[in-house]
Amino acid sequence: MDLLVSTEWLAARLDADDLVILDATMHLPDDPRDARKEFAAGHIPGARFLDLASFIDAGSAVPKAIPTPEQFAERMGALGIAPGSRIVIYDDSDIRSAARAWFILTRYDEQKVAILDGGLGKWRIEGRRLSDRIVQHAPRHRADPQPHRTVRDKEEILANTDSRDWQVVDARDRARFIGKAGSGSEGHIPGARNLHYAKLIREDGTYASPEEIRAQFAEAGVDISKPVVTSCNSGMTATVLLFALALVGEHDAALYDGSWLEWGTDPETPKESGEAR
Repeated sequence: MDLLVSTEWLAARLDADDLVILDATMHLPDDPRDARKEFAAGHIPGARFLDLASFIDAGSAVPKAIPTPEQFAERMGALGIAPGSRIVIYDDSDIRSAARAWFILTRYDEQKVAILDGGLGKWRIEGRRLSDRIVQHAPRHRADPQPHRTVRDKEEILANTDSRDWQVVDARDRARFIGKAGSGSEGHIPGARNLHYAKLIREDGTYASPEEIRAQFAEAGVDISKPVVTSCNSGMTATVLLFALALVGEHDAALYDGSWLEWGTDPETPKESGEAR
C-alpha cells in the first residue's frame, strides 16, 4: 500500500475486511470545533475515531508527548485494530493532523499505513457518502511494541546547536519563526531553517508532488539527503514535514516532539530571531 491513497482508492475498498479507517482529526486548542462531535455527525463509513488529542503521554514532562509503547498498545487494542492491518488515516483539520497519527503508528512499527490524500474535505466535496453510524469493535490484546521512528529530546537538540549534526527544520509560519511582534514567539532554535508546512499542501488539501516537495525543502536551504530533525509549536505540523520527506524516499529524519512549547518556555535554551542564518 502506498503512503498516500486517493479518495477513489478508498471508496472502492470500504468493505475490505483487513482495512481499518481512522479519523485522526484534531484542532488547535483555540479552535471552537469539536472533532469528536463532528465525527459523530458524519464520517467516512466504517471509520473509527482515534481521538488524537488524547493520544499522548500525559505523564511526560514534554508537552503533548508521543504516547508510550504501553499507551499505544492500549489505544490500538481498545479500537480493535489487529496487528498487520491495512490502515488508512484521514483528518478534517487545518493542521493536517493525520500526519501526526501516521508518525505515531509508524513509530511503533505499523507497516501498512497510508494517509487519505485530501482528507475528509476532498471526500465531502466529491459528494461521497458519509455515515453517522458508530461501529463498535471488540477490544484486542496488543503486545507493547518497540519504538521504530526516532524522537529527539531537548538535550539532544541543545547539543546540536553546537555540533549541527542535524538540520533542524521548523514547520511554523514565518511570523512565529522570526519572532515577529504579536506572534507569541521569541523566534526559533539557533540554526533552524523554516519551511511552513502549508507549502507542502495544495489548495485542494492534497500533498504536493515529489518534485514540489523537493523544491520547497531546497528553497528553505535544507539538503534532504542529510539528517533532518523537524520541529513546530507542539510536535504536530512537524510531522507533515516528516511525511513529505517519506513521500520522496528520505527517511533519515526525526521529530523534536517537545518543539517550541518546550524550547520556547525554557529560559535556559538559546533562541534566535529574524530570518534563518
